[in-house]
Amino acid sequence: MKSIYDNISFKISRQVTNAYSTSFSLGIYMLDKKIHEPIYSIYGFVRLADEIVDTFHDFSKKELLDEFRADTYKAIEQKISLNPVLHAFQLAVNEFNIERSLIDSFLHSMEMDLEQKEHDQASFEKYILGSAEVVGLMCLRVFCQGNDTEYHALKPSAMKLGAAFQKINFLRDLKADFKEMGRSYFPGIDLNTFTEESKKTIEVDIDKDLKEAYIGIKQLPSNARFGVYTAYVYYYALFRKIQATPSTTILSERIRIPNNKKYQLLVSSYIKHSFNLL
Repeated sequence: MKSIYDNISFKISRQVTNAYSTSFSLGIYMLDKKIHEPIYSIYGFVRLADEIVDTFHDFSKKELLDEFRADTYKAIEQKISLNPVLHAFQLAVNEFNIERSLIDSFLHSMEMDLEQKEHDQASFEKYILGSAEVVGLMCLRVFCQGNDTEYHALKPSAMKLGAAFQKINFLRDLKADFKEMGRSYFPGIDLNTFTEESKKTIEVDIDKDLKEAYIGIKQLPSNARFGVYTAYVYYYALFRKIQATPSTTILSERIRIPNNKKYQLLVSSYIKHSFNLL
């Protein structure tokens, strides 16, 4: 029965998520169970593409990404794939009418990572749109369950949340991105002389995104609100830790939130959500 294969594919996407991201796994777990599978499927798809450009150094990344793109669209059109992660993703895309333009934008940003090491403001905004904002919109399609009015109302906040998460990731991973991969995402920032002033400029921008995103989180459907808020609380804690860390340290080590602290944040998030204190 095909349902067995569907179920196996969803389970593999969940395993991919759990293996790569404790924070997102916790956030997804706190969503309504009815939307766990499609959200895991979206994350699994995104994670595979990201791995191609970030870690498969001994292989032709361009060839792998081109093949991944072709296989993705083939899976969506044929409504099946022998790649379980892509099979799970196409199920979500076809059920929730996730636009191809969102997928195109995401894959284009992954392609940018293959060759583009520095960004001006225009290319930075394009990269953020594809690598983060559209991923938030894919998830929002699932959260809104076909309600277009709700989707378009929440779209700006979802994009801001994705942008904030990605920019925080950039600061967290500054050492690996710059010193190991040679990438410099933030436009107008010289990472060879990364100063407290430069760090502050980035943080002000992130803080603005987080505030705008929070407005939308409070308006999310009940099936998604607590899970998204959980992810928000984790990233906000990570952001605060980064703010308290000197710029020189940011460039020399990866800033982390310990797992025990993540679970403490989860408990506090649950209390606020339960008492409608968001």
